[in-house]
Formats: sequence, C-alpha cells, structure tokens
Amino acid sequence: MAANRLSCGVAAVCPSILSSSKSKFAASVSLPGNVVSSGRFTMTADWMPGQPRPPYLDGSAPGDFGFDPLRLGEVPENLERYKESEVYHCRWAMLAVPGILIPEALGLGNWVKAQEWAAVPGGQATYLGQPVPWGTLPTILVIEFLAIAFVEHQRTQEKDIEKKKYPGGAFDPLGFSKDPAKFEEYKVKEIKNGRLAMLAFVGFVVQQSAYPGTGPLENLATHLADPWHNNIGDIIIPRTIYGGP
Repeated sequence: MAANRLSCGVAAVCPSILSSSKSKFAASVSLPGNVVSSGRFTMTADWMPGQPRPPYLDGSAPGDFGFDPLRLGEVPENLERYKESEVYHCRWAMLAVPGILIPEALGLGNWVKAQEWAAVPGGQATYLGQPVPWGTLPTILVIEFLAIAFVEHQRTQEKDIEKKKYPGGAFDPLGFSKDPAKFEEYKVKEIKNGRLAMLAFVGFVVQQSAYPGTGPLENLATHLADPWHNNIGDIIIPRTIYGGP
C-alpha cells in the first residue's frame, strides 16, 4: 500500500516528469500485487527494474525471474536442457557446500588439503577423520564410474522432462510432492537455495585461489581478525603498491 501511495504521490506532484517522452523508463508499470498501471515506467523483469522480460521466459518455471542477459534460452530445446542442468548443479552444490564447511568446522582439515592423499602412491582416503572403505584412488574411480554410468543411463531412459528433474518415489521419502501447491513452493525454494550454494562454491574456489591451501572458514576468521587488511582489495591491489604492513 505504501508503495502504491508513493507512486500516486509522485505522479500527482511530478506529472511532467512521468509524461516526458525522453524518460529512459518509458513503458507500462508493474506494481506490487500484480497491479499494472498505465503510466510510463516498467518493471517487467523481477530481477532488474526497468529491464524487459524475455518473451521465452514466461515465469512458469521455478525461480524464473526473467534473468537471461546472454539470451542463452532463446532456443526452446536449449532452455529445457539448461533448466534440467541447473537443478542438477544446484543439488550437487547443496551437497558440496556442507561437505566443505562441516569437516573444517570440526577441525578435520579443509577441502583443499583433503584430496592430497590421491597424489600419494597407495594413499588412503579418509572422511571426518575415518578411513574410507576401499579408499584407494583406483578403486574409488572405478566405483564412481560405474555408479555415475548407471545413474546417467537411468536418467536418459526417462522421457518425461519433469520426472527427470523431480523423479519422486524413493527420492521423496518424506512425501513433499504429494501436495501440488506445496510441491511448487518447494521447487522454488530448492532452486533459490541451490543458486546460493553454487555462488558459495565459486566463492570457496576464488578464496583458495587467492590464498592457496586455505579453506573458507579459515579465510573468514582471517578477515574478521583484521578486516582492514584482509579483504578483496588486498588481493586486487598488492600491498607493495599502497605500502600496507
């Protein structure tokens, strides 16, 4: 309501501004509550006010906010493939992020050093400080190859696009998909949390690239201990330039 009153107030006080043909925001306005005004402003794309929504993104897909600045989804077949790939990558990232943070939080080493065993001849894999059964590199590679090959074969056999992304059954042991309205809500929550997890993982990779051999929690602790010197500016601008300690 406050936003509507503000819009009406601006229109009453500054009619010449709103009606100016030179305004770069000239178009129709979309107000909260799906109320569309006949004014000269537009906010058709949810992710960026004033940015038009691409015609092929109609908002029907979970988490569709009209964001496609590179127009990668213009081809319908590509768009469906990207939707499917995004869901899978989201789930992998949501598994990876806790898998990186929890061992480091427990003092069991960081994710960068956790893979060093693979470079040692006859090295033994461990997780949470415990040896992994059949934890030699050749054995693990064979197990992963067979497991992924089986899963991918099963996935390609399914022709229903929605069942590919949301198979249900054993993959929904708590029955979240039984209520259609709730199921749609969970789809949006999953894609939002998945996107956040993917950004978090990219952040982890960038951090360890800037400070090799370190984990995200170690980087966070270092930053909090001295925010003025341990930040992104310290990486972009070397201390030798600004004479930092």
